[in-house]
Amino acid sequence: MDRHIPFDALHNFRDLGGYRTADGRRIRPGRLYRADSLGKLTEGTEDWTRFLALGVRTVIDLRYPWEIDSRGRVPDHPTLTYHNLSIEHRPYNQAALTADVQAGPYLSERFLEVAEDGAQEIRQALEVITKSAESDEPLVFHCASGKDRTGELAALVLSLLGVDEPTIVEDFTLTELATEPLLAEWRTRNNGDSPTWPDYGRAPASVMRLFLKGLKDRYGSVEAYVTDALALNAQALTRTLRAALLEQPPTTHPALTFHKATEADAPTLARLHDSAALWMLARGIDQWKPGRKDEAHFRTRMSEGEVWLAHADGHLTGAWELWWSDPAAWGPRPDDAGYIHRLMTTPHTAPPGTGRRLLAEAESRIATTGRPYARLDCLTSNPRLRTYYETTGYRAVGERHDKTDGTNAPYGVTLMEKKLG
Repeated sequence: MDRHIPFDALHNFRDLGGYRTADGRRIRPGRLYRADSLGKLTEGTEDWTRFLALGVRTVIDLRYPWEIDSRGRVPDHPTLTYHNLSIEHRPYNQAALTADVQAGPYLSERFLEVAEDGAQEIRQALEVITKSAESDEPLVFHCASGKDRTGELAALVLSLLGVDEPTIVEDFTLTELATEPLLAEWRTRNNGDSPTWPDYGRAPASVMRLFLKGLKDRYGSVEAYVTDALALNAQALTRTLRAALLEQPPTTHPALTFHKATEADAPTLARLHDSAALWMLARGIDQWKPGRKDEAHFRTRMSEGEVWLAHADGHLTGAWELWWSDPAAWGPRPDDAGYIHRLMTTPHTAPPGTGRRLLAEAESRIATTGRPYARLDCLTSNPRLRTYYETTGYRAVGERHDKTDGTNAPYGVTLMEKKLG
């Protein structure tokens, strides 16, 4: 489920594998990684063993040489080839920015500066990535937090591979799942103080959207930027990268298994919710917000109802909440229904049809209690989701225009119901 590979010292180490491309293929897992500073790795630790087990053969460090001097680099190892390609030429201090600075416009302008100032280094980085891909050897590129310089290079590579813009934006925003530990790291280095900029460590979707728009406004496309600014043959580069790094997705999938969540599953559920929320926001669906449903929320739902998780071959693929009453949306009702909430699937990795399978399992659980109806609600501003539920047998039976989720901001929902059996 989680693109973030767990380390003790690293917080933003991710596999770019699994993203789909426009032609229906996907990026091969375990071949291309992005990360925060590998200078935090130490020989002889479990982190170092875990890193070596990934089989990485090439490291591209996008930081300034002075950052490496002060905070270290990946340890030397006979299996590793190391490149320091500092793509940023104009240092700036994000932590010291003031609250009136908007992250989207400000950082996207810095990204555009890097795209032009660092053209030579970006060219070299793309050449190294291409050579590594041709050699069938895993590679990782990183900066300090694995967000801006790393995010910019990731966006260029994903675009050349044929990944669509919403997914590129989503990939950038996944740093939000690492913001808190990255902030804690900064505070430790700075005597417990906090950055003055509220958006330090954040990765809002607007940054990447504005950067990609700016790059296209100046050059026409990412490929034209590669050709005109980097003096590379974009068509040849694209063919080579796609031939080496893309594969057909699997056509068969393991069966789903289900288990009722316990308190120990609360962190996993909160992270799945945030991942799904970032997927939505990257596609302009203003429905869920990262951090809105925390571990305490899921523990409450377990105590007052049920929460279920789905796995395929040991990997998390989805989850849902099952309530036995929902007066906030449906008002007082007899005990004639189960109410399905927070139906979530893992972005990009859940087998096809997982959402329908989760619904069917939830409905089966409701039926075993003798209740004749399954009910749910969806935002009135999301007609696509309503249509999805209608294709699974639900029908709209009403609307509420004043539902709230604890933020005192009312919103409208369509009430949907399905007769079971």
